[in-house]
Amino acid sequence: MNTTRTINASIVTYLTPPDELKKLIDSLERSPVHRIYVIDHSPDTSIKSCLEGNDRIIYHHEENLGYGRGHNYGIAASVESGADYHLVVNPDVYWTDPVIQSLADYMDANPDCGLVMPKILYPDGETQYLCKMLPSPTDLIVRRFIPVKGVRRRLNTRYELRGFDYDTPMEVPSLSGCFMFMRCDVLRKVGYFDPRFFMYAEDLDLCRRIGSQSKTVFYPKVSVYHAYAKGSYHNRRLLRYHLNSTFKYFNKWGWLFDSERRRRNRECQRLIDVLCHKI
Repeated sequence: MNTTRTINASIVTYLTPPDELKKLIDSLERSPVHRIYVIDHSPDTSIKSCLEGNDRIIYHHEENLGYGRGHNYGIAASVESGADYHLVVNPDVYWTDPVIQSLADYMDANPDCGLVMPKILYPDGETQYLCKMLPSPTDLIVRRFIPVKGVRRRLNTRYELRGFDYDTPMEVPSLSGCFMFMRCDVLRKVGYFDPRFFMYAEDLDLCRRIGSQSKTVFYPKVSVYHAYAKGSYHNRRLLRYHLNSTFKYFNKWGWLFDSERRRRNRECQRLIDVLCHKI
């Protein structure tokens, strides 16, 4: 075990239930995490009371200018302090196994990896399909609204990489922002979350930039639990954020013509075919 490396984490909260946050804090306290940055975007600071007495936690209350911008506060502090790794994690995530230790050991042994994500499970143990291709407009817009379930299922199978067993470590073009374990040296090169994305697609954008400099790896030998809900499927305001970020993403990277998307998705599909013995 490497005891000299420094690992920090950041959590962005917005009216987060204290019991939910406590489960995550307990998971982090059992882990080799040096600093825990809690960036609170709630209208008040009531959640601060449940964090007092923990010298590892740095609490910061600020105006809600977006999920990515909030995490940038913690990421910048990690990078500027010379930390080795930084974890971006949602407040509704928790774990029991030595997840952080295992991910850090993997990163130590694979210096060409800039981002790693464990297997993500629902609280009942069911797998969340959060490994994805780099999206086309069909994946992020058409798939969201298409009324034919059979067509939507076929699109999901390809986009969410359901063609492999989710039990094999592999390089993946796009990993979920609910749990991003990142190498700070790579973040120094590619930058942090793009503050233009208020909510949604900021993780996709950063994962893509990290992938241009290093590997982005799904590592299912360890797992975490995520009480995940697709908010934009049930809330009109969140749907507006989702669509707004989607348009910003494609305006930035290209709508129809995106050679990097084609190349990296082909490489990923080829790897899946090899793993599934299709070629």
